Order: sequence, then C-alpha cells, then structure tokens
Amino acid sequence: MTKTIDEIYGEMLEVFARESGYLPASSCDLAARLRAAAAQIQGLLIQAQWVLDQSFPQTAQGEYLERLAALRGISRSIATCATGALRFGVSNAVSGDLSIPSGTVCMTPGGIRFATTDNAVLPAGSLYVDVPAMALEPGKAGNVAAGTVTIMAAMPAGIRACTNPQPFSGGDDAEDDASLRLRLLDSFIRLPNGANAAYYEQAAMSFPSVAAARAIGRPRGVGSVDVYIATDAGLPDEELLEEVDSYLQERREISVDLQVLAPEELTVNIQVALKCAQGHDFEDVQTRAEAALRSAFTGALLGREVTLAALGDILFHLEGVANYRFSAPAADIPAAPTVLPRLGTLTITEWEA
Repeated sequence: MTKTIDEIYGEMLEVFARESGYLPASSCDLAARLRAAAAQIQGLLIQAQWVLDQSFPQTAQGEYLERLAALRGISRSIATCATGALRFGVSNAVSGDLSIPSGTVCMTPGGIRFATTDNAVLPAGSLYVDVPAMALEPGKAGNVAAGTVTIMAAMPAGIRACTNPQPFSGGDDAEDDASLRLRLLDSFIRLPNGANAAYYEQAAMSFPSVAAARAIGRPRGVGSVDVYIATDAGLPDEELLEEVDSYLQERREISVDLQVLAPEELTVNIQVALKCAQGHDFEDVQTRAEAALRSAFTGALLGREVTLAALGDILFHLEGVANYRFSAPAADIPAAPTVLPRLGTLTITEWEA
C-alpha cells in the first residue's frame, strides 16, 4: 500500500531532526516545503506502483494488457454485430414488384437499429419477403428476440410493415480484460511448442473472426490433428475454414495429416420461470432476460460445458429478477471438444407460486 502524505512527511521530519538537531515548527516555511515535497513523492510512488501493475499480465489493464498479449501472439477479440433477417410485408398483394434497397433501417421500440445488407424485391402477388440484415452497432445488445424489430426508420415505397421472424444472434461485445487476461495466462501454462494442441489452437485464434478453437490429437491415428473452430455467430463458413486450413497447413509439422473442421452443433432448449422483484414489470424483465440468455450462446462456448449455475447467474444478476426456476435443461450439458452448444427454443414464463 502506498504511503500517505502524512507518513512521508513524518519520515522527512524525523530525518531532518536527526541530521540538523532541531525539529522545525509546523507553521514555518521549511515545514510547508517538506509537506509539498512529500505530496510530490507520494505521486511518484503511486506512478511507480501503476507502472509495476502494467508490467505483469496478472494486473495489467486495457492497452497495456493488450501489449503483453501481443508478445504471446494473442489479440483482444473484437466486438461483432448480430445478424439475422428482416421480413418486409404488405397488407394485400400488389400487382408490381416492390424494391427494398440495401441499407434499409429498422429498429426495436428501444432504439436498437438494424439494416438490410442486400438489395431485395418483394415480388408481385407476394405478401412478404425476408432480407438478410445486421445490427448497426456491434455488441450483445443486437441479440434481440423474434418479433421485436417492428419500426421502419424510412419506409420503402409500398411496404407497410416489418418484423424479424427469427431472433438476431451472433452479436458480442469486445473481449473484456478478464477474459483476455485468462487467455494470456493460459498461454504460459499451456506453452505452444509447434506440435501440441495449444500451438494449433493459438494459431487458429490469430484470426479475428475465430471466437474459439479446439485441437484434437490423433483422431485418425498417429500423425493426425483435427482443429475445430467457431465464430461469434456460431459455425464458420467455408471461406473461413479454407483460410484457417491454408494458414495451418503452412505451419504444421512435417507429415502431419491436418484438417480444419466446423464443430457439431448441440441444441440446448431452455425453459425457465422468473419471479420478478417488487415494482418490476414481467414483460420488461422477460425481454431483458431473453436477450441476456441469447447473448451467452456464442461460438466461445465451443468445447465448454453449459451449467445451470452459469445460466442462473446470468438471470440472478439482472435487475428485477428475484428468483428463477429451470424446467429445462434438466441437468448440466457436459463439455465435448468437437461440440458447440447452441440455443434452441427459449421459453420464459412468469413464476407461479
């Protein structure tokens, strides 16, 4: 703990009195100068402690933690935007095509905005068309439930309504210091040596779009390695698989049979009853609970277990939740390195005594 100004000042007075033979009065000019010097010395001690903290991964923060991670070839995972589809419709089928330009913005009543990513056409005679879209701002806030995107910022000609038939998912916040620190410390515990699982996993994680990687040794006998990867949104596309495979093929050991694969999805259906704290509206709490649970199911869950304790912790720390009771899943979902848990149906009901 850093010394206080009074402690430093007292030590300076003791040294001065010992060397000079007298103790200056507290109201004299010399005492004021010593106290001013004590304040500056304390500032230097605080700065030195801060520099020391930023020099080690256990205590570094922010930019300085990122610099330490970079020395190990590790970078902070960036924030990603939720993706999904917007459905544009009309009350009655029209005789001509209706154009929906790319960049058409729709939003939730809470102001979370989404935009279409492709030009689309609602064909003549049809009542609706689904168009790919993504959140305009990265982060977990974009993981909204089905049927919540209902407001059009600028209504395309002829279109009368919009909604999202399925939830938006895959949005994630930038990696926080705690998570980055854990990965950095793990890199010291599981040292990559050019041949072990840690080496292949860290190499795959060097891709910004890879949220998690798991390497399996000898899946097809001696000399074989399978690397499973996942993105924030879930399963990787073929382009990413090819990029990571090409990167690792150049860096693998001689004669190693290497494959980069997408994991198997395991659907996790959740049914939970919530008890609201006094003064809170159930519908509001339900909406926030659904968003929080959906945000937990990202590609970072690859090879990890899903526990009722972790799901309950998410709910219990939401404002307005007094208690919860899970009906499903009935037990923890065990971890498997080749499996990615994915959220299936999510049913949130009001607690009945």
